[in-house]
Amino acid sequence: MTELTERQKTLLLLIIRDHIESAQPIGSKRLADHYHLKLSSATIRNEMAALTEMGYLRQPHTSAGRVPTEAGYRYFVSQMMDQAVLPEAVQRTISHQFYQSGSDVGQWMTLAASILAHQSQGVSVVTAPHAEQVRFRHLELISTQGRQILMVLVFAGGEVNQQILTLAEPVSQERLSQTAARLNGLLAGLAVDDISSLPARFDSLDQDILTLVIQDMRRSASRASGEIYTDGLTNVLTEPEFTETEEARRALKIFGEPSTLKDLLDRTSTSGDVGRLQVLIGGEGVWEELRQCSMVVARYGVPGLATGTLGVLGPMRMSYARAIPAVRYVAGLLSDMVNDAISSG
Repeated sequence: MTELTERQKTLLLLIIRDHIESAQPIGSKRLADHYHLKLSSATIRNEMAALTEMGYLRQPHTSAGRVPTEAGYRYFVSQMMDQAVLPEAVQRTISHQFYQSGSDVGQWMTLAASILAHQSQGVSVVTAPHAEQVRFRHLELISTQGRQILMVLVFAGGEVNQQILTLAEPVSQERLSQTAARLNGLLAGLAVDDISSLPARFDSLDQDILTLVIQDMRRSASRASGEIYTDGLTNVLTEPEFTETEEARRALKIFGEPSTLKDLLDRTSTSGDVGRLQVLIGGEGVWEELRQCSMVVARYGVPGLATGTLGVLGPMRMSYARAIPAVRYVAGLLSDMVNDAISSG
């Protein structure tokens, strides 16, 4: 596209900011009056006509003002991508909330979805961190009642599985603790295939527990992208884009279809490095279901060990200045927490 003059850049950014707030076409008189521009309405109209010809704006109706095109939004995002940050007070509040949640991954996910929805005023989506290769971290065996015991199995990445087991005969807590200690020393950091190929040199209790550990790890490996958490659907239901057009409403339906949503997240995040944001405007000509929407997504976690995806969806005129720093900050925070969980194991 033609290089923009400084005046055209300023007007384009003002039009987009105003349209994001008002959801209305923006005219030259409003720009001149609202922003106290030292330009005549005629000059502003000429510049808006030039921006329209260059593909950054469009005119919905003959007598109406202008609204941004996908190219206009992309230019807007490129200008503010590195500048948008969450205020330090907000960062401290979010960080405190996460570290209060302890080591419960499910609480991390619920909290991340809630924070992203609140900060962006869009619909949030977060997938739990999933081990790219399931690895053993820690085992606890706790006597509960009679022949029943509680097995707590922790994987690298922080995923925790618990189940009640019924043994053939009662076993003391001392023996259970000894078995857990032996297996923890032997299995630490191993992938499920490595554990399965270990030579059979265990007593009957050790072997029974080892078999259950392997089964649990294989079940975890079969869950391809982790559980999906969403929040904030009510944030966008009243936006004009979602009340007036069926195309935009179709985008929201994917949040009720886990398999479709999972496929979308897989396709949008596979090309992204951990921590790098992607802003998908109008589906980028690839995702038809997002043609009237925008989505800000990022991967988080530890590459090669455990990663997940998070993001927010909204109308194309979503508040990028809110969504981008929120997604970036929460992704970084979750990456640190997943890394700490793996390191402490």
